[in-house]
Amino acid sequence: MAATLLQDGCRCCVLLLVQGVQPGHLFKHLCRLRRGVRTASTTCKHARDTGAVRWSGVVGLEIHTQINSNSKLFSSSRVQFAAPPNSTVSFFDASLPGTLPVINRRCVEAAVMTALALNCTINKKSLFDRKHYFYADLPAGYQITQQRLPIAVDGTLTYSCQVGRKWNQIVTKSVRIKQVQLEQDSGKSIHDDARRQTLIDLNRAGVGLMEVVMEPDMSCGEEAAAAVREMQLILQALGTSLANMSEGQMRVDANISVHRPGEPFGVRTEVKNINSARFLAKAIDYEIQRQTEVLDNGGTIMNETRAFDYKLGCTIPMRDKEGKQDYRFMPEPNLPPLILYDAQSLPTNNVDPAQVVNIDWIKERLPELPRVSRERLVVQYGILPEHSFILVNEDGLKEYYQTVVNMTKVDPRKIIGWVIKDLLGHLRQQNLTIKQSPVSPFSLAELLTILENGTISSAIAKQVFQELCKGEGKTPEQIVKEKNLGILQDRAHLEEICHGILEGHQKEVAEIRQGNVKILNKLIGLVQKTTNGRSDPVLVKTILEEKLL
Repeated sequence: MAATLLQDGCRCCVLLLVQGVQPGHLFKHLCRLRRGVRTASTTCKHARDTGAVRWSGVVGLEIHTQINSNSKLFSSSRVQFAAPPNSTVSFFDASLPGTLPVINRRCVEAAVMTALALNCTINKKSLFDRKHYFYADLPAGYQITQQRLPIAVDGTLTYSCQVGRKWNQIVTKSVRIKQVQLEQDSGKSIHDDARRQTLIDLNRAGVGLMEVVMEPDMSCGEEAAAAVREMQLILQALGTSLANMSEGQMRVDANISVHRPGEPFGVRTEVKNINSARFLAKAIDYEIQRQTEVLDNGGTIMNETRAFDYKLGCTIPMRDKEGKQDYRFMPEPNLPPLILYDAQSLPTNNVDPAQVVNIDWIKERLPELPRVSRERLVVQYGILPEHSFILVNEDGLKEYYQTVVNMTKVDPRKIIGWVIKDLLGHLRQQNLTIKQSPVSPFSLAELLTILENGTISSAIAKQVFQELCKGEGKTPEQIVKEKNLGILQDRAHLEEICHGILEGHQKEVAEIRQGNVKILNKLIGLVQKTTNGRSDPVLVKTILEEKLL
């Protein structure tokens, strides 16, 4: 069986086989990944019942996000995504002898603002340290970070998860923030497989990073992905980071273990550099499943660093942590302590106030955070919490919805259905963003206005919306006029149509007169079909009822 696995099994099965897991068990549960069958649970379970042992997942995150700044953390080099290789590198970034770091005030303010949004305690005095390790993309041989005394500690991130069969319930959870620290980013290694060599691009070296370290308060991939998405929304609302995961501006390391409830946490593994919330959820759920099966089969969990292979849908070993190198943390000798002030401790002598980072000044300028936006939308417009969740979580959708509301007198609760169900549904089907929408807020507002005024029926409104989605630049009124889609205004003609429907459906007429009033809806639908949706259903119902008396 082992030989069969090594020849035909998927890579993750082979790796776990080496760790002593039963081959038959692995082949049954893990090789299905190649056929697209997920073994890890897609729903969040705080504990997993595997028969004799009840296991619970434990997840902690380390989020690294690039600070939205024009220049790097300790040098004046510009920050530019996709710049030509090694075109934004200063002498300090390349670690030439004699160069010294000069801290970027914008990066400090961004870290303070982020920490305040996460309800952290700001340390008025923080220190910088050198973390030594030797990679080709780290030319100095060390990273400047904040190991001993970071800029902020002890915060809380509150996030929401959609649950329920139809994802129509919102559950609020929270995770503790251990610390927020400033540090340098490293360069980037570019692997040239054709020439069998690795090239180094130092454009990213020295870019300011905020590392947010979370306590192990989560239990599955779904919770972790929701927390990361909320963190992303907060950073974007603050403007402290663009937090675009696809461009590497936000990267996540996940620490994962399983244990029996009530007992100490198990041995953890670390899955590094995940750049997608969706992949993060998959990696965590897979790793919980893998560790559970290893323990169920009498194996042991290795303390190691792993990577997530999104093609196989599994994690793979990178290196063993048990023999990890000593980072030899030491104080950074070229940077003094970072001193911050509040309104009461501002210096008055020989210090330019413009060069001082004032914590209270930053706190007063915090924008509306995503959680507050959701609560406001529910109260202001009377929409459901799950609708506010979608509006805030979808980039640009909240602004789109509010623009439509402000441009029309239609009930906001009617507008929300069009924005979420019709507009967002079309955009997702076509793989478009809100900014790429062929239907502008003005066009949707105009469409809903003429629908509310009775110029067109709801069925015709759907038809006009589909025409708008073609992106031909026509307004709703132009479409209605060109295609002659307006409501039939001639009551006599409508009465004639209703009379014809009644004459042709005597059986249904008899049932209605015997008390089965639900059949009336069928006759209304027939009239609508005959008029191609141009009749007013309320008026049609009135006419039919009059003729049935």
